Amino acid sequence: SRTHFIYIALSLSLAWLFASVLSRIVRNRFVARALAWLTWIYAALVILGIDDDAATFMEGLAIPLGAVRLSALMVLKAALLLIATVWLAVVVGKYIDERVRISEELTPSIRVLVGKVAKVGLVLVAGAIALSSVGLDLTALTIFSGAVGVGLAFGLQKVVSNFVSGMIILLDKSIKPGDTISLEGTFGWVRELRARFVSVVTRDGREYLIPNEDFITQRVINWSFSDNLVRLDVNFGVSYDADPHKVSELAIKAAMSVGRVEADRRPVCWLTDFGESSLNFVLRFWIHDPQQGLTNVRGRVLLALWDTFRENGIDIPYPHREIIMKPDGRAEKPGGR
Repeated sequence: SRTHFIYIALSLSLAWLFASVLSRIVRNRFVARALAWLTWIYAALVILGIDDDAATFMEGLAIPLGAVRLSALMVLKAALLLIATVWLAVVVGKYIDERVRISEELTPSIRVLVGKVAKVGLVLVAGAIALSSVGLDLTALTIFSGAVGVGLAFGLQKVVSNFVSGMIILLDKSIKPGDTISLEGTFGWVRELRARFVSVVTRDGREYLIPNEDFITQRVINWSFSDNLVRLDVNFGVSYDADPHKVSELAIKAAMSVGRVEADRRPVCWLTDFGESSLNFVLRFWIHDPQQGLTNVRGRVLLALWDTFRENGIDIPYPHREIIMKPDGRAEKPGGR
């Protein structure tokens, strides 16, 4: 009848609206569309009263796999339950990760470790629950797990190595978010630790995704491993006419005038060499914020040295070259033939 047709049309429209709202919760576009269509199809079958017939038909489409009878209905139920449970596990894992990250009682590396273990563990538990709910014996997956083991042995060594290396980094606390590190010419601070790589941001704004394995197998300089204090050296030379005692005092005073130089640890200046044309010194000072850059603070100290030496009449020598002009117009350096 017409009334029955209108009822079916309205029911299907409401089912589609509900499916669309439900799909908006899922961010993945493909999964959201698939979820919407499956929800609408199931609602349509229930409204039309043919859901039992459809279930019986799908149950008849089965393939025997040893002791397990794998039907299309079981696959569909397993897929839907797996999507639902994994999505719920991801949401709960993200919530736990966010709560752990704002905890002040845990160190940064332990926060990352707890968050990763929670995410991976919840996903594995969700998958096991979904497969067990549809009556699938998990012991039947031994063949699949063996195939996965062979795949790991041949093609996924790097993935597993990076994952295990990431766990080792988190457990031994050698690298943590906020640390300033140097690795193969890359200088920057650690922004984030991931399961496969470490995100390192440099002073020029570049973000390097360095595999975790590199932090285990290669030499890494962690400028802030024990504390944030870092000592820097600046080498310079002055004329032999200058008093080395006065030069040392002026160099220390110039370094202390730079804001980033630690005042609690007084800089030192030592005469290191009697050079060919200069007295050579090394100026050593400490900073507590290496993540703000090293070249810039060295540059400021050098400028302070330049201004101080100019004010006190201390010359910085530079090499001189002498050219001898012969009558035939040829130029010759001293000692030439």
